[in-house]
Amino acid sequence: MNSYIQRVLEETIAKNTTEPEFLQAVQEVLTTIEPVINAHPEYEELSILERFVEPERTVMFRVPWIDDNGKIRVNRGYRVQFSSLIGPYKGGLRFHPSVNLSIMKFLGFEQIFKNALTGLPIGGGKGGSDFDPKGKSEVEIMKFCQSFMTELQRHISHDTDVPAGDIGVGGREIGYLFGQYKRIKDVYEAGVLTGKGLGYGGSLGRTEATGYGLVYFMRELLKANGLGDFQGKTVTISGSGNVAIYACELAQKSGANVVAMSDSNGCIYDKNGIDLALIKQIKEVKRGRIKEYLTKHPEAEYIETSNGKKGIWEIKTDIALPCATQNDISLEDAQTLVKNGVKAVGEGANMPTTLEAIEYFHKNNVPLAPAKAANAGGVATSALEMAQNSMRYAWDKERVLTTLNGIMTNIFNDCSSACDTYGLGNNYVAGANIAAFRKLARVMKEQGVV
Repeated sequence: MNSYIQRVLEETIAKNTTEPEFLQAVQEVLTTIEPVINAHPEYEELSILERFVEPERTVMFRVPWIDDNGKIRVNRGYRVQFSSLIGPYKGGLRFHPSVNLSIMKFLGFEQIFKNALTGLPIGGGKGGSDFDPKGKSEVEIMKFCQSFMTELQRHISHDTDVPAGDIGVGGREIGYLFGQYKRIKDVYEAGVLTGKGLGYGGSLGRTEATGYGLVYFMRELLKANGLGDFQGKTVTISGSGNVAIYACELAQKSGANVVAMSDSNGCIYDKNGIDLALIKQIKEVKRGRIKEYLTKHPEAEYIETSNGKKGIWEIKTDIALPCATQNDISLEDAQTLVKNGVKAVGEGANMPTTLEAIEYFHKNNVPLAPAKAANAGGVATSALEMAQNSMRYAWDKERVLTTLNGIMTNIFNDCSSACDTYGLGNNYVAGANIAAFRKLARVMKEQGVV
């Protein structure tokens, strides 16, 4: 390993010993950009890597709120403003019990590269809370969102930091957050949040954007690797949230047979093809568990998650789309997928494949679409929503999705070009990291010591 990379990696590990997810993200990037660092020895003198791995600002705050029984609850809130090199901080808010500083920093770090790949003027950030919306009433969720925004509003604006949704933060939560921001600031600043409702500045196509973007990217990957397209392919998708649902929708429209989806409790295997309308009813309307699928499709099979073992990756498939959460595919899962003949993997979630699993896929010539490239559709369309808000004008859905398709195609081409330039074959993980890093490092150098 390049001595400069080795030193920065060791220093980062020493400074962040209790943050495994963040260190995993840093290691993945630093170990793949070595060709660029070798070609630019001046980057060490400019401390480019040291500046990359340290957030510009990290905010932590308490979020007190009152539940339906009158009891005061307290959660922890975060906003990691990682990089404003090419635009205002941009990245989602996640409400989930697993949220901690490590996860926020890993997501913010990933967001820098993802946003740079879109070609749009947006920096990288991430935020959220360890609040769990599941099992909470509408009133409790509203109260929490209002308390969370009461603090967050100090740190955001349409020119400073523009949050969006993520796990646990959908249109409902964005609405409550935006209402509280408007109430406190006494200004209608539509561009301060994205993922808004269509009635108050949201963009058509934003709901579908991340899932559709994943499929757009995978179409290019399949074609470039001589694998045809989605027509007739078997697909398994982990997760059943927004990304998974709309990846499933476009994959089905593209001729694929999506046979499995999951949630944290287990997965549904329906060899006849997933009934997506039913999944939407269970998850988007009832907010229930995926096992309820069996009430209308008793012929399907439910495989419960047991001791951390996820049955979805044991199902024979041509294309695996992990769209749930980080570290969803372990080395053991990768070995099972390869044994069962998987042809390609597309990351719809953030960092859903462990480093060992990524290496195993590469060794077995299974092309993998990395999250920072393949799931950039959501943030790209958020940036398009910001543009519409600035113009006080709304685009039609066809224009949004056509623009998104072009963005995702360009991202794939940039990743592929980097692979060609540095002789990386179809290692799109390295290609994505290099394509984004080259752009960001150049801007960092041009802006001086900031």
